[in-house]
Amino acid sequence: MAHVTNVVVQQPMAANQGLLIGHVHGHRDWTSGLFGCCQDCLGVIKACYCMDCLICSLNSRIGECACAHYLVPGALINMRTRIRTLGGINGSMIGDCVVMGCCFPMAVCQMDRELTAMGL
Repeated sequence: MAHVTNVVVQQPMAANQGLLIGHVHGHRDWTSGLFGCCQDCLGVIKACYCMDCLICSLNSRIGECACAHYLVPGALINMRTRIRTLGGINGSMIGDCVVMGCCFPMAVCQMDRELTAMGL
């Protein structure tokens, strides 16, 4: 009796998954709350004294042009949505819009902390 070895060159995928790499609604929450600024004094200082520099840094860290927020309408809402998508964080575009509109400085600090937690 001959022994046959099968080599798997592609992992089997779930029947209806296709190209989807994660859950539609995310699988976790933010690592820190919106008002968790006390966890990161340096982030608060950067936000208070040079918000534009902090936003440019966030753009670069997610692989976008550092000046994207000057060039693209709604770029900051898009940035928050991209960070949620990259991290598999629960939420919605409407929620991102409300947070960025009502709590802009805290939201930017939260995104900075999240990217740090994600290793970006």
